[in-house]
Amino acid sequence: MERIILIGGGGHCKSVIDVIELQNRYEIVGILDKKELLYKDILGYKIIGCDDDLEALFTTCKNAVITVGQVKSNEARVKLFYKLKSIGFNLPSIISPLAYVSKHSFVDEGTIVMHHALVNSNAKVGKNCIINTKALIEHDAVVEDNCHISTSAVVNGGAVVKKDTFYGSNATSKEYIEVSGFIKAGSVAK
Repeated sequence: MERIILIGGGGHCKSVIDVIELQNRYEIVGILDKKELLYKDILGYKIIGCDDDLEALFTTCKNAVITVGQVKSNEARVKLFYKLKSIGFNLPSIISPLAYVSKHSFVDEGTIVMHHALVNSNAKVGKNCIINTKALIEHDAVVEDNCHISTSAVVNGGAVVKKDTFYGSNATSKEYIEVSGFIKAGSVAK
Protein backbone atom coordinates (compact mmCIF):
# COMPACT_ATOMS: atom_id res chain seq x y z
CA MET A 1 0.00 0.00 0.00
CA GLU A 2 1.07 3.57 -0.63
CA ARG A 3 1.71 5.77 2.39
CA ILE A 4 -0.27 8.96 3.05
CA ILE A 5 -0.21 11.81 5.59
CA LEU A 6 -3.40 13.50 6.79
CA ILE A 7 -3.31 17.28 7.24
CA GLY A 8 -5.73 18.39 9.99
CA GLY A 9 -7.02 16.45 12.98
CA GLY A 10 -10.60 17.67 13.53
CA GLY A 11 -13.97 16.10 12.84
CA HIS A 12 -13.53 15.93 9.06
CA CYS A 13 -10.30 14.00 9.63
CA LYS A 14 -12.23 11.24 11.40
CA SER A 15 -14.58 10.87 8.42
CA VAL A 16 -11.66 10.81 5.99
CA ILE A 17 -9.89 8.14 8.07
CA ASP A 18 -12.99 5.98 7.78
CA VAL A 19 -13.01 6.36 3.98
CA ILE A 20 -9.27 5.64 3.64
CA GLU A 21 -9.49 2.55 5.85
CA LEU A 22 -12.42 1.19 3.84
CA GLN A 23 -10.70 2.07 0.56
CA ASN A 24 -7.70 -0.07 1.65
CA ARG A 25 -5.36 1.69 -0.79
CA TYR A 26 -3.25 3.84 1.56
CA GLU A 27 -1.40 3.28 4.80
CA ILE A 28 -1.95 6.30 7.06
CA VAL A 29 1.47 7.39 8.35
CA GLY A 30 0.03 9.94 10.78
CA ILE A 31 -1.72 13.27 11.11
CA LEU A 32 -0.39 16.83 11.15
CA ASP A 33 -2.12 19.39 13.36
CA LYS A 34 -1.22 22.09 15.91
CA LYS A 35 2.03 21.66 17.88
CA GLU A 36 0.19 21.53 21.19
CA LEU A 37 -1.71 18.43 20.00
CA LEU A 38 1.43 16.45 19.18
CA TYR A 39 1.10 12.70 19.91
CA LYS A 40 -2.66 12.94 20.50
CA ASP A 41 -4.47 9.88 19.19
CA ILE A 42 -7.27 10.16 16.60
CA LEU A 43 -9.01 6.85 15.83
CA GLY A 44 -5.76 5.00 16.42
CA TYR A 45 -3.49 7.38 14.45
CA LYS A 46 -1.02 9.75 16.09
CA ILE A 47 -0.52 13.43 15.44
CA ILE A 48 3.09 13.25 14.31
CA GLY A 49 3.82 16.90 13.61
CA CYS A 50 2.60 20.28 12.43
CA ASP A 51 2.76 22.26 9.17
CA ASP A 52 6.39 23.17 9.92
CA ASP A 53 7.28 19.47 9.48
CA LEU A 54 5.86 19.10 5.95
CA GLU A 55 9.14 19.36 4.06
CA ALA A 56 10.89 16.83 6.32
CA LEU A 57 7.95 14.41 6.06
CA PHE A 58 7.95 14.72 2.27
CA THR A 59 11.28 12.87 2.21
CA THR A 60 9.57 9.74 3.58
CA CYS A 61 5.99 10.11 2.28
CA LYS A 62 4.95 11.66 -1.04
CA ASN A 63 1.14 11.50 -0.62
CA ALA A 64 -1.02 13.83 1.47
CA VAL A 65 -4.69 14.58 1.87
CA ILE A 66 -6.15 17.72 3.45
CA THR A 67 -8.42 16.67 6.29
CA VAL A 68 -9.27 20.17 7.47
CA GLY A 69 -13.00 20.70 6.99
CA GLN A 70 -14.75 23.71 5.51
CA VAL A 71 -17.70 25.47 7.11
CA LYS A 72 -17.13 29.19 7.64
CA SER A 73 -14.22 29.52 5.21
CA ASN A 74 -12.11 27.43 2.88
CA GLU A 75 -9.06 29.65 3.43
CA ALA A 76 -7.10 27.06 5.45
CA ARG A 77 -7.81 24.30 2.90
CA VAL A 78 -6.75 26.49 -0.02
CA LYS A 79 -3.51 27.63 1.67
CA LEU A 80 -2.65 24.05 2.59
CA PHE A 81 -3.36 22.82 -0.94
CA TYR A 82 -0.92 25.28 -2.50
CA LYS A 83 1.69 24.72 0.21
CA LEU A 84 1.56 20.96 -0.29
CA LYS A 85 1.77 21.34 -4.08
CA SER A 86 4.75 23.70 -3.79
CA ILE A 87 6.62 21.10 -1.69
CA GLY A 88 5.84 18.44 -4.29
CA PHE A 89 3.23 16.29 -2.52
CA ASN A 90 0.90 14.14 -4.57
CA LEU A 91 -2.69 14.96 -3.55
CA PRO A 92 -4.74 12.00 -4.76
CA SER A 93 -8.49 12.07 -5.02
CA ILE A 94 -9.92 9.87 -2.27
CA ILE A 95 -13.15 8.11 -3.22
CA SER A 96 -15.14 5.96 -0.81
CA PRO A 97 -15.85 2.47 -2.11
CA LEU A 98 -19.41 3.13 -0.90
CA ALA A 99 -19.76 6.13 -3.26
CA TYR A 100 -20.79 5.92 -6.89
CA VAL A 101 -18.57 7.87 -9.27
CA SER A 102 -19.43 7.32 -12.93
CA LYS A 103 -16.58 6.21 -15.18
CA HIS A 104 -17.78 9.05 -17.43
CA SER A 105 -17.17 11.71 -14.79
CA PHE A 106 -14.00 13.45 -13.60
CA VAL A 107 -12.80 14.06 -10.03
CA ASP A 108 -9.63 16.16 -9.75
CA GLU A 109 -6.72 15.96 -7.30
CA GLY A 110 -7.09 16.57 -3.60
CA THR A 111 -10.85 15.97 -3.66
CA ILE A 112 -12.61 13.54 -1.34
CA VAL A 113 -15.87 11.83 -2.23
CA MET A 114 -17.44 10.53 0.97
CA HIS A 115 -19.65 7.51 1.67
CA HIS A 116 -22.86 7.19 -0.38
CA ALA A 117 -22.16 10.27 -2.50
CA LEU A 118 -23.09 10.08 -6.19
CA VAL A 119 -21.17 11.72 -9.04
CA ASN A 120 -23.09 10.96 -12.20
CA SER A 121 -22.20 10.81 -15.88
CA ASN A 122 -20.26 13.71 -17.41
CA ALA A 123 -20.05 15.57 -14.07
CA LYS A 124 -16.79 17.34 -13.30
CA VAL A 125 -15.46 18.00 -9.81
CA GLY A 126 -12.45 20.29 -9.38
CA LYS A 127 -9.41 20.27 -7.14
CA ASN A 128 -9.47 20.30 -3.32
CA CYS A 129 -13.23 19.73 -2.94
CA ILE A 130 -15.27 17.90 -0.34
CA ILE A 131 -18.20 15.94 -1.76
CA ASN A 132 -19.73 14.99 1.54
CA THR A 133 -21.82 12.02 2.63
CA LYS A 134 -24.90 11.37 0.47
CA ALA A 135 -24.30 14.41 -1.78
CA LEU A 136 -25.51 14.12 -5.38
CA ILE A 137 -23.63 15.71 -8.28
CA GLU A 138 -25.94 15.04 -11.21
CA HIS A 139 -25.12 14.59 -14.92
CA ASP A 140 -23.24 17.43 -16.66
CA ALA A 141 -22.84 19.39 -13.40
CA VAL A 142 -19.59 21.19 -12.66
CA VAL A 143 -18.19 21.76 -9.18
CA GLU A 144 -15.21 24.09 -9.46
CA ASP A 145 -12.09 24.08 -7.24
CA ASN A 146 -12.12 24.43 -3.44
CA CYS A 147 -15.85 23.78 -2.92
CA HIS A 148 -17.62 21.92 -0.14
CA ILE A 149 -20.81 20.16 -1.20
CA SER A 150 -22.31 19.29 2.17
CA THR A 151 -24.21 16.24 3.36
CA SER A 152 -27.27 15.25 1.32
CA ALA A 153 -26.95 18.30 -0.95
CA VAL A 154 -28.14 18.06 -4.56
CA VAL A 155 -26.42 19.74 -7.50
CA ASN A 156 -28.83 19.10 -10.35
CA GLY A 157 -27.98 18.38 -13.98
CA GLY A 158 -25.88 20.99 -15.76
CA ALA A 159 -25.58 23.27 -12.73
CA VAL A 160 -22.25 24.99 -12.10
CA VAL A 161 -21.01 25.50 -8.55
CA LYS A 162 -18.43 28.26 -8.81
CA LYS A 163 -14.97 28.16 -7.23
CA ASP A 164 -14.74 28.50 -3.41
CA THR A 165 -18.46 27.86 -2.78
CA PHE A 166 -19.85 26.38 0.42
CA TYR A 167 -23.03 24.48 -0.48
CA GLY A 168 -24.96 23.62 2.70
CA SER A 169 -26.53 20.37 3.83
CA ASN A 170 -29.75 19.47 2.00
CA ALA A 171 -29.41 22.45 -0.36
CA THR A 172 -30.72 21.83 -3.86
CA SER A 173 -30.03 23.66 -7.10
CA LYS A 174 -32.27 24.08 -10.09
CA GLU A 175 -30.78 22.48 -13.20
CA TYR A 176 -28.46 24.45 -15.54
CA ILE A 177 -27.80 27.42 -13.25
CA GLU A 178 -24.69 28.91 -11.64
CA VAL A 179 -24.35 29.22 -7.87
CA SER A 180 -21.59 30.74 -5.80
CA GLY A 181 -20.66 31.96 -2.34
CA PHE A 182 -22.45 30.58 0.69
CA ILE A 183 -25.50 28.44 -0.08
CA LYS A 184 -27.53 28.06 3.09
CA ALA A 185 -28.42 24.57 4.36
CA GLY A 186 -31.84 23.45 3.14
CA SER A 187 -32.13 26.21 0.55
CA VAL A 188 -33.17 25.97 -3.09
CA ALA A 189 -30.89 27.76 -5.54
CA LYS A 190 -32.88 28.95 -8.55
